[in-house]
Amino acid sequence: MAGGACGYGNLYASGYGTDTAALSTTLFKDGYGCGTCYQMRCVGTASCYRGSPAITVTATNLCPPNWAEDPDRGGGGWCNPPRAHFDLSKPAFMRMADWRAGIVPVMYRRVPCARAGGPRFAPQGNPYWLLAYVMTVAGAGDVGDMWVKAGGGGGWVRMSHNWGASYQAFAQLGGQALSFKVTSYTTGQTILAAGVTPASWCFGLTYQARVNFS
Repeated sequence: MAGGACGYGNLYASGYGTDTAALSTTLFKDGYGCGTCYQMRCVGTASCYRGSPAITVTATNLCPPNWAEDPDRGGGGWCNPPRAHFDLSKPAFMRMADWRAGIVPVMYRRVPCARAGGPRFAPQGNPYWLLAYVMTVAGAGDVGDMWVKAGGGGGWVRMSHNWGASYQAFAQLGGQALSFKVTSYTTGQTILAAGVTPASWCFGLTYQARVNFS
C-alpha cells in the first residue's frame, strides 16, 4: 500500500485531506508518530499572516534527514535529528504564512485528534499473513499495539509492528469476520473494535469500526 512512510495511501480517501504534515525523525518515532495531531502557529517573521491563525495538522509521512546539509549554516537538513520539524502540505502552510517564505518558525503543541466515525482498517497480505493499516484514529491518534481475533473462534493474536501505521500477524484469517484491539502508543488506552470486517472481507478494501478513542 503506497502513500508515504505511514502507508495511508490517498489522503482524501483515507480521511485526512490536506491538513497534513511529514514529521522529522525525532517526532516520527519509527512510525509510532503516524496519526498524531499538532496545533501550530507561525511566529517571529514578517511572512506570518497577520494574527497568525492556528492550524491543526495530522502526521501522515516522514521528512527524512539530509546529513549532507547543516541547517545551522543556512543549508537544508531541517529534518535532521534532534530537530523537531514539520514539512506541511502547501494548503496547510498557506493558511498561516506566505508560501514564498519556505521555512517559518512556529509554536506548536500536541493536541487530541478529532475524527468522524471509527478507525479504519485496510488489510493487505496473503492467506497466511495479514498486514493491516490503521487510519483515522481519534484521541492521541497513534497506535502502539494491536491484536486481531477471528470470528470463528480462538483467542486474540498479538500483531507486531511492521512499518508506519501497519501491523502484521502470521495466521490464516480468511473467511472469518475480524475484530481488532488497538492500544494508543502515547496514552496506553485500548479500544475494542468488534466485527470490523464481515467474513467475506477482501484484501485491498478498507473497513471502518463503530468505536473510536474519545
